[in-house]
Amino acid sequence: MFQPARGTRDFLPEEMLRRNWVLDRIREVFEAYGYEPLGTPAFESWEMLKIKSGEDAINQIYYFRDKSDRELGLRFEWTASLCRVVASHRELPRPFKRYAIGPVWRYERPSEKRFREFWQADVDVVGVADPIADTEVLAVAVDCLKRIGFEGFIIRLNDRRILEAFVELVGLPKERSLDVFRAVDKINKIGVDGVMEELRNAGASAEASTRLLELTALKGRPEATIEETRELLKGLPVGLSGCDALASIAGYAAAFGIEPYLMVDLSLARGLDYYTGPVFEVYAEGFKEYGSISGGGRYDELIELFGGEPTPATGISLGIERIVPLLERKGAFEGLDLGPRVYVASASDAVRAKAIEVAQMLRRSGIAADLDLMSRSLTRQLDYANRRAIKKVVIVGERELREGCVAVRDMETAEQRKVKLEELTRSL
Repeated sequence: MFQPARGTRDFLPEEMLRRNWVLDRIREVFEAYGYEPLGTPAFESWEMLKIKSGEDAINQIYYFRDKSDRELGLRFEWTASLCRVVASHRELPRPFKRYAIGPVWRYERPSEKRFREFWQADVDVVGVADPIADTEVLAVAVDCLKRIGFEGFIIRLNDRRILEAFVELVGLPKERSLDVFRAVDKINKIGVDGVMEELRNAGASAEASTRLLELTALKGRPEATIEETRELLKGLPVGLSGCDALASIAGYAAAFGIEPYLMVDLSLARGLDYYTGPVFEVYAEGFKEYGSISGGGRYDELIELFGGEPTPATGISLGIERIVPLLERKGAFEGLDLGPRVYVASASDAVRAKAIEVAQMLRRSGIAADLDLMSRSLTRQLDYANRRAIKKVVIVGERELREGCVAVRDMETAEQRKVKLEELTRSL
């Protein structure tokens, strides 16, 4: 028996219905904020995908050569493709607000909560340097989570420029900054000892590493934490500009209604090399083992590296593979009416054509309906509807049709009533 490739999986209808329900509501929120869909290929130029991705990400890209010996790779996130489009389509209006929903691929060790093929839902704002854009994408993520019934989460917030200033403050060379960021970002995965080891490999002394971890341990509510950070970074303009950006996000957050979710965490770095300013991740409280369920940040230099004009940009991604299982654990899908609302059963072959007409009438009026395609007995049709947890069955019988009626059976209570055909859509 063939199985899905390692790190991938099948989704049977019950799970796909839940995933589609989540994706539909996320898409509604994206469009409510004025974001527009953008479609890009699943594979891109290998050289393009490597730009400012970082060593860890490059090692995870699915790489291959096509029959013309071109070097290609499967997308491992959505940002590179967006930057390529913006760089080559300078006629796009500013701000350009786009969303993208679909699978991405990373060759990493699979586990119960980590896969090689997984879905992300992204929004990005291109052309806005002000932190209002960063705050808006955070508000989009918050509203998406609330729209699907997800509560109990926190947004961790930092700025790469603050980390750059910390590197300078502890006396490490600037050219090792990206190595330092990648090490610090792993603290929740490999612990303090693991980070110390990686910092040592990056050329940091034990004293510098200890001081750096002391600085990045600072976290708390934005106002107090940002002011404390300003005191630490006096005389370091790059770090103070990061503080200014975080303060602006906190200020805008009140108007966007997301202020209660914000926490500044100076250990947050994000693993990709292209971030230039604010970075953020969303965590579900009480489910630390799942890691972040959403993350992103500002990448003001990336579009220029792709051949475009200097263009500020920021964005955030929602991790569908982590959000859906958490919703299941929280019981968010209980009571939802997913799949067909109605099953149309024919009492005999003599009324089968009329049953088809009834199903078509329901479908064309916006009611999802299934019907028997296998000439089963009425008992077996009812069993089938029950196995699929369809709550209403419309029974088309000869006797009822002579009265211009059908029977509507409630599968939960077993109650059955006659309904006039012309009133059927209103009664379901």
